[in-house]
Amino acid sequence: MILVLGSVVAKEDRVAEALALSQAHVVRSRAEPGCLAHAVHRDAEKPSRLVFVERWDSQEALWQHFKVPASRAFAKALAGFAAEEPSMDVYEATSIQIPGKSAG
Repeated sequence: MILVLGSVVAKEDRVAEALALSQAHVVRSRAEPGCLAHAVHRDAEKPSRLVFVERWDSQEALWQHFKVPASRAFAKALAGFAAEEPSMDVYEATSIQIPGKSAG
């Protein structure tokens, strides 16, 4: 599984626009092949910071997501609302069993 963690701090007067744009991107992305989960959240300590959490079934699915014209347009538009350089980290992850919790 591929895990993506990203964030952007929006300009104070553009937070609502950045959030609306991000929510539309999330909904569209969830329909893509290989997307297991895709969400955007507002940071409770810094509400102008939007945090993205994504899970993809493979690197190939994620790379295809990056090639979608709408994804590229989203990244460019979101950067225009940013007060700071957006960040994104991609990880290859393996699910592990939590002690005392049943699988499933």
